[in-house]
Amino acid sequence: MRIDILCKPGKPESCQGTVENVREALTKLGVEAEVHQFSDSRKMIDNRIYVVPALLIDDQVRIAGRIPDVEEVVNFITERPRYLKQVADVA
Repeated sequence: MRIDILCKPGKPESCQGTVENVREALTKLGVEAEVHQFSDSRKMIDNRIYVVPALLIDDQVRIAGRIPDVEEVVNFITERPRYLKQVADVA
């Protein structure tokens, strides 16, 4: 699983709350994941994100414009296998 956190270029401290909540959610679930923090305007444009902080799980935008709660992040992570199954059924 890959988790990306997008921040405003030049101000990575604005995403510190999101990073902490993601790490706490991963610890709570006992899940291992790659967590990357980006301060790149090109990545924001590519994902059509105009407000930060933004949270992407497996290259899918899950939340943008506010810091998600730990429980929200837990829900996003636990929904992931269900999402992959739905995509496989459609294909």
